[in-house]
This record gives sequence, C-alpha cells and structure tokens, in this order.
Amino acid sequence: MWQPSATIETLKVRADFIAQIRRFFAERKVLEVETPALSQATVTDIHLQSFTTKLAATVSDDNQAQALYLQTSPEFAMKRLLAAGSGAIFQICKAFRNEEQGRYHNPEFTMLEWYRPGFSYLQLIDEIDELVCCLLGTESAQLISYQQIFIDILGIDPLTASSEQLKQVISKHQQMSDWLEKEEDIDTLLQFMFATFIEPSIGQERPCFIYHFPASQAALAKLAPADKRVACRFELYYRNMELANGFDELTNASEQRLRFEQDNRQRKARNLPEKPLDERLLAALEHGLADCSGVALGIDRLLMLKLNKTEIKDVLSFDLHRC
Repeated sequence: MWQPSATIETLKVRADFIAQIRRFFAERKVLEVETPALSQATVTDIHLQSFTTKLAATVSDDNQAQALYLQTSPEFAMKRLLAAGSGAIFQICKAFRNEEQGRYHNPEFTMLEWYRPGFSYLQLIDEIDELVCCLLGTESAQLISYQQIFIDILGIDPLTASSEQLKQVISKHQQMSDWLEKEEDIDTLLQFMFATFIEPSIGQERPCFIYHFPASQAALAKLAPADKRVACRFELYYRNMELANGFDELTNASEQRLRFEQDNRQRKARNLPEKPLDERLLAALEHGLADCSGVALGIDRLLMLKLNKTEIKDVLSFDLHRC
C-alpha cells in the first residue's frame, strides 16, 4: 500500500486544475493568502467535529498542555485578515474534519475559500458559477430557494412545518428508524430530508444553487432583510455532490457571540464537548468587518467531477488508508 491513491496522470491534471484556479483569481486581482492550520479555538457548530491536539511545550496553570485544533476551514483567520484591510482574498489549503472516510469524504481534504468585500451573496453566486463553468465546462447553474425545493419535491414548507409534520413526510418515503422516531429537532430532520430526498433530485444536468437556508442553519451568515426566518446562505450541488457553501458574512460581533454560545448550549444538551469561542475573531468583528460575502468550495470533489471519478481517493495523492 505504498503506492499513491491516484494515478500520476491524475495528479498532473490536478496540478493544472489548481493552477487554473489561481489564474482565475489573479485575473480578478484577488490576493492569495495563507493562514495557520492550527488554532487555539475552533468551530462550535454541532455538526462539525474538529481534530484536537496538544502543545506539550506550553503548560497552563492547572498543569495541562494547551489544546490546539486543526482548522475545519480557514474562515475565522481569513475574516481577521479582512478586518485588517486585506481586501478581496482567496486561499487553497488543507482542511480537517473528524468524520468517517467515505466515497466523498476524506478527513484531510483541499478547500478553496474566498471572500469578496462589497459583494452580495448573489454576486458571489455569479462568480462561483463562472468559475465552475470555466473548470468543468458546464451550463450556467440553476437557482432555487430552500423553501421552494422542499415544496416542489416533498410538498411541505420547511419554514412552517412542525417536527411531527416532517416525520409524516419522511414516513411516506421510507420506514422510520428508531432515531428518527425520537428526534424532535427540526433542523436535524430537515437536514436528513434534504440529504436523503432532495440532493439526489437536484443538479443532475447542470449545477444547482440552493439559497435562503433556514436562519437556524446559518450561524455565520446574515439574515435575509425581507424574511428573518431565512439567511443569506447558499449551497452548490452537482451530480449528487455538495460542492460549496457560502453566505453574506455576519459582521456583528455581539450577534456572533450569541450564536456561538447557543451552539455550545446545544452541544451540552447533546452531551458533546463544548468548544472555546474564537475571541480573536470576535475582536476582529468588533474592530469592524466590511460587508462581504464568502464561500468554501471543495477542490477534490470538483476534480472528481471533471475526471468522472467515483471516489475521492482517486484524486488524492494518498487517502487516509495510505498516509
């Protein structure tokens, strides 16, 4: 098992692919940046699990080695650069999520993330569409709201339905498992329904942007001015894969702190470890972050689509089982 996961020819294509991405941003005068992979704080999102390590050289007052976290995304550090006056920036980097390895998942993966001061999320969607068309040769993407796609495919309004109503819809499509029967959290049920019933039905012929996710599913995004039930957040799907997640960035430090604290309350209720808040990010927001939009896009998955590969390991030099 010493050999690479991907062929050398695939790795040559990968190098050209990443060079093409860099040219795309160079032509638009977007600055490439690097931020640390390790941080003293991490995400509080209950659906994201970060890798933790210890800095043995630093011992606290209670004689404990300092905890450090591998980044699940470079988002927090990049926002600090924005607050410091960087202007438009992008980064191609490794990100890490403590999740199972699978067909589309490797715990270590390559992410493209970029931020556009002065852009709305709709303007950013247009730029993402341009990049994806350039890289994959696709048609321009479809754009449909989260609420409308639930109504069209499942006949239910996700913004008004109760947990019992959601379970009734699920039971029409499949046998209810024990955990679904017991689950009362609406967002957990919605996310299950989206992944199980909606994702396989969208973005098959051309990419598809779903926008205006429920506000409760967008801890780092601004709420939509016309409807506070939803956030200015979007995701991109193509051929059964989620490719990108982006939004109008929340710039209010007090509101961001409240959302982080709410995440930790949910973590405690689910017997998950609470996470330290990123006080440096909050200080940067307090200093001032200009209105901007940002997005994270999975390069490995994008390359899978370009090369018609069925597993993420086929586009990585070494996947988890070979590293």
